[in-house]
Amino acid sequence: MKEKIFIYQVLPRLFGNKKKLNKENGSLEENGTGKFSAFDNKALKEIKKMGFTHIWYTGILEHASKTDYSAYNIKKDNPDIVKGNAGSPYAIRDYYDVSPDLADVVENRMAEFENMVERTHKNGMKVIIDFVPNHVARQYHSDVKPDKVTDFGENDNTSVAFDPDNNFYYIPNQKLELQFPTQTGDNAYSEFPAKATGNDCFSNKPGVNDWYETVKLNYGVNYNMRKICCFTPVPDTWLKMRDILLYWTDKGVDGFRCDMAEMVPVEFWNWVIPKVKSKNKSILFIAEVYDPTQYKNYVHWGLFDYLYDKVDLYDTLRDITCGKKPTSDITFCWQRIGELQPKMLNFLENHDEQRIASDFFAGNPFKAIPAMVTATTMNTNPVMIYFGQELGERGMDKEGFSGLDGRTTIFDYWSVDSVQKWRNNGTFSSTDLDKDQIKLRKFYIQLIQIAKEEECINSGDFFDLMYANYENPGFDSTKQYAFLRSGKKEFILVIANFSEQATDVSINIPDEAFNYINISPYKIKNAEELFSKKKFTLNPQWEKSICIGMQPYSAKIIKFSMV
Repeated sequence: MKEKIFIYQVLPRLFGNKKKLNKENGSLEENGTGKFSAFDNKALKEIKKMGFTHIWYTGILEHASKTDYSAYNIKKDNPDIVKGNAGSPYAIRDYYDVSPDLADVVENRMAEFENMVERTHKNGMKVIIDFVPNHVARQYHSDVKPDKVTDFGENDNTSVAFDPDNNFYYIPNQKLELQFPTQTGDNAYSEFPAKATGNDCFSNKPGVNDWYETVKLNYGVNYNMRKICCFTPVPDTWLKMRDILLYWTDKGVDGFRCDMAEMVPVEFWNWVIPKVKSKNKSILFIAEVYDPTQYKNYVHWGLFDYLYDKVDLYDTLRDITCGKKPTSDITFCWQRIGELQPKMLNFLENHDEQRIASDFFAGNPFKAIPAMVTATTMNTNPVMIYFGQELGERGMDKEGFSGLDGRTTIFDYWSVDSVQKWRNNGTFSSTDLDKDQIKLRKFYIQLIQIAKEEECINSGDFFDLMYANYENPGFDSTKQYAFLRSGKKEFILVIANFSEQATDVSINIPDEAFNYINISPYKIKNAEELFSKKKFTLNPQWEKSICIGMQPYSAKIIKFSMV
């Protein structure tokens, strides 16, 4: 039986933080930080118990911050080019090192990371980390790079805007001029010539909304000449990135979530992924890609295992949950994706998106239950849950650089209230959680368990029932969504009710559905609703239409079997 992948995304900087001060714009000393050691055997057992197969440890690589680690031979960053006191995990300062914030003993930070990887493996889960290929921090400098490795930009010809063997893009003869108030005098940040910014800002005057803290890497694409590609001989940046990926593969990493993968030429991925997989054939590559027209390129040619399903399924489920779209639009999602559906990574939260329970999204985590059931059960593909999502974390803190935006900050030193309560000083007791948090967490655990254990869900076929119910007076195709998943001797009916009203729903099942799943309804002997674990009564002619009572914002998973 194929294992369905469930990924727990977590920021170690926030997960294990025991401090509760949470001062706006607070320093590390004031607000504290989590550590690698917080992922001890007890914590990992609890994460495993929830049903997760992988942990995506976000913010592992050493990135720019305003915390001074110069006493440990780590160069200090100029604060003008750091977002927040903790800094962005996506402004990498050293590809060959881990964040010193996460170490109990800074000098032992790599060993502490390696120990965490080993503990994760011993507890039956795999490790995913970020790979950030498109850009680096403005003051990138590796203090611990292997012998014979040269830093990015060390051998660049800075007198030209583009050279295939340059690691960066330049704005020749012009200095960087940040378009917001900065330090002056000896403390001012100086960059000459200016480098292009990570979000493809080829100007020496990036604005406050640009990724001004980063520098774009050059993969041999000449943006000044209609994106002419110079890939022969292999560009130096390709070689450097290959070596970095192999370095972390040797550390025992099992997968890479590749940040803004579509901003890097697909030819690079086609070249590098086989080289990494030759060292570990089971290693996963997950692409953050937002352009559906490029999906096939990044799977079939770029060789990624999975892609973000953000602009189709996530955006659609969010809008349905918020009452902005009909449930019938879910059908259009999978139809647009087509054969790539098993390659999509489904989620309702991650570090970029607003929390479900925030005032900016649903305002109530229980409203997303039908969306979460749909995303988890409609196909065989992986599902990701963001730490605290299972506790209804609201993300309504005004942390500092992040501000009051419905997101959990990635830029600031902070602690997450709901996660602190669940961790309960490392005892992982529910005594500090309120009844709604306990109820929601139980739902997530049960949903993951069902999806992992049921063959129909983790490896079965899919049949959308919406077309057979558009004119069904007992079914609201703007508020309900229904589909089948099938196995060899059983099938599952999933009904999601996005309505705020309790309602009796009837679902028509056409003959074509039974022909497609190759199961005769007359051989079905038993039916059970899997959340309640109660027997479902098969009334006469159930195979034509099934009537079910649904609570507001709810879902049911009914399993039909021959035995």
